Amino acid sequence: MTATDVDRPLMLAPAADPAPLGLAAFALTTFLLSAANANWMTKATGLAWLGFAFSYGGLAQFAAGMWEFRNRNVFGATAFGTYGGFWIGIGLWALLVAPPPAGAPPLVAAAHAAAAGKDLGWILLAFAIFNTYMLLWSTQVNAAVFGVFLTLEATEIILFIGNFAANANVVKIGGYVGVLTAAVAWYTSAAGVINGMRGTPLLPVGKPFGMAPASTT
Repeated sequence: MTATDVDRPLMLAPAADPAPLGLAAFALTTFLLSAANANWMTKATGLAWLGFAFSYGGLAQFAAGMWEFRNRNVFGATAFGTYGGFWIGIGLWALLVAPPPAGAPPLVAAAHAAAAGKDLGWILLAFAIFNTYMLLWSTQVNAAVFGVFLTLEATEIILFIGNFAANANVVKIGGYVGVLTAAVAWYTSAAGVINGMRGTPLLPVGKPFGMAPASTT
């Protein structure tokens, strides 16, 4: 090895775009939980989302975020890494915190359920705060990604209000908006897959808008 070999920068080929995977993982898990919130799963347990909160919405989305770091995409890394962690955290909360203590009498169980609803309200409020600035910065990506963050913002706000107020009807509305969020995320994922395969746009995602990009001169 020569001095020239040591000084030469290491050039790594970019990884494939992980955003379609992250969006698909987010969409499916959001759809399952939102369908339960919308009270559509009347003949199901309502917990179909739980396993996928760990395996798909959590692990796959978090992995997509780490690949976005590899691609030097700070927005994608922050978004997918955060919401991957969100789904894992919600899954752990549902398993470890939400259930009442074993053998709890009815009044204690009811009080615990009420307190758990407030927990969920605080969690959703915190993520709505995070989502607010990501919504603003998504204007620099494209219209489809902005649509994902816009509908997600509405979902989180409606759900944290519903959980703080213990209002099942508001939570149900949040479920409907969550289903819309999943649909927008699925479309954006599908566009990323086919546009990436073709190398030319087939499904439109729109252009960045909002603030002008910083000058490089």
